[in-house]
Amino acid sequence: MAENRRIINPAVPNLPLGTDQYERRYQDQFTNVLRLYFNQLRNALSELLGNTGGRFLAFPYGAFSSYADQTTTANTATLMTLNTTDFANTVRIENSKIIVDNAGIYNLQFSAQFQNTDNQIQDISIWLRQNGTDIPGSTGFVSIPARKSASAGEEAHEIIGWNYYLSLNAGDYIQIYWSATLASVTIQTYPTSTGPVRPSTASVVATLSFVSALPT
Repeated sequence: MAENRRIINPAVPNLPLGTDQYERRYQDQFTNVLRLYFNQLRNALSELLGNTGGRFLAFPYGAFSSYADQTTTANTATLMTLNTTDFANTVRIENSKIIVDNAGIYNLQFSAQFQNTDNQIQDISIWLRQNGTDIPGSTGFVSIPARKSASAGEEAHEIIGWNYYLSLNAGDYIQIYWSATLASVTIQTYPTSTGPVRPSTASVVATLSFVSALPT
């Protein structure tokens, strides 16, 4: 579980009533109340800004993609590869591992462009691993349609995506895995096309966004 850190909202100080004439005792009491209040404000700001100066204001995030076709062997756990960093702030990829530098609750979103060249419907499974261990309850099952005909260019296409909330410690990493009932199912990238003109297609897109470092 990620470390829980709670920011305490400082209470408005109850300042002592002044006297008609200067008294050292009153002045010391007044100063002490303000000192305690300012210390609470400083502690709250320290929790908010962190050691890196605003790490919870400049929220951690990462957006990654792949422009490589991805294949699998039937009924085999296969890592979805990510090889391009589109945007990043204290979240990074290494060997298709999505790694965070700061603990917290994160929202992982992904999509993958599947293709099936078989004449039958094929099933796929997609799930997550955290630090190399499967996350219970994370598997999703999807059926990819059979291709439309045996002619070239008649493959079936399906884009699959969803999101998860994850509790991560600093240095934790997430991987996206998939399997298919037949090797005819692949994750494909497509070039720019015409009729109409439209941009290229990434095989996989994944984003990891910081949600909160606070307990719910």
